[in-house]
Amino acid sequence: MDMVMTTPRNATEARSAFCDDVAAGLLADPKRVPPKYFYDEAGSHLFQRITALPEYYVTRTETGILEHRAGEIAGLIPPGAALVEFGAGSSAKTRILLAAAPHVSAYVPVDISGTYLAAEAAVLRRDLPHLQVLPVAADFTKPFALPAALHGQPRAGFFPGSTIGNFEPPEAAALLRNAATLLGPGAVLIIGVDLVKDADVLTTAYNDTAGVTAAFNLNLLTRINRELDGGFDLSAFRHRAWYNADQHRVEMHLVSLANQRVRACGRSFEFRRGETIHTENSYKYTVDSFRSRALAAGWTPVAAFVDDENYFCVHVLLADGVVKA
Repeated sequence: MDMVMTTPRNATEARSAFCDDVAAGLLADPKRVPPKYFYDEAGSHLFQRITALPEYYVTRTETGILEHRAGEIAGLIPPGAALVEFGAGSSAKTRILLAAAPHVSAYVPVDISGTYLAAEAAVLRRDLPHLQVLPVAADFTKPFALPAALHGQPRAGFFPGSTIGNFEPPEAAALLRNAATLLGPGAVLIIGVDLVKDADVLTTAYNDTAGVTAAFNLNLLTRINRELDGGFDLSAFRHRAWYNADQHRVEMHLVSLANQRVRACGRSFEFRRGETIHTENSYKYTVDSFRSRALAAGWTPVAAFVDDENYFCVHVLLADGVVKA
């Protein structure tokens, strides 16, 4: 089945939503732009480069957990289930799980970057011809419909990469509730969560020496320039990231290097020297703090798989059928 492609009207709506979010964020104090807008085609490719960096432990650690514990995790997926991946990018982790779970009947990658998603889905169809691959181009942070072909099938969710950490705590709770509603009672959710650890490890992971994370952050301004008639001079901003221990989160910002005025979305925005655009948070959890969050959102913790250094955890949750308000 082909990807559910965005219609011209939806493309217009997506641009309008992007413009609204950027304008509101740049008028706010402090300034901010939602991190979901990192992931145009260039941003998605830059992020894949980040995952291979020596400083960025997240991907290799989660991948190691999946490689060593895939059989146990796959055994918790219901027979004949459709596997729905929220925020699908590279299929590397998914392939590990699918190889251990031949009883999965369909794979549904969901991502906002339709072009990147289509390319990954095409390769997966070629390599796994026995598996239904049903991509959905959608913003998974908002309600969306699963393919009609999944009607009546049991479902499992896959949300790797600790993407849940990019959401403010109330937003993370809402996302977990929405996933429980979408997947339904009895579904499982396999979710990767980055753990609280030494601040130096965290700060280094978001400030790589090759500058790929900086390029990823600055690409947001490139996208605003291209899609929203922006006038950002990228040389007038720099990447900055640090660990906020009080909030248990890494913060990413773009710092204005001068007093300046920038246009976007047909409006003008003032920046003071040293003022920042807050582009991303990455919250870190303990195993127990995330279990508590999941319980409050309608999920029962079933298992937790942690690496030897206690850097990362892959949780398996069960939808209990009672989604909390």
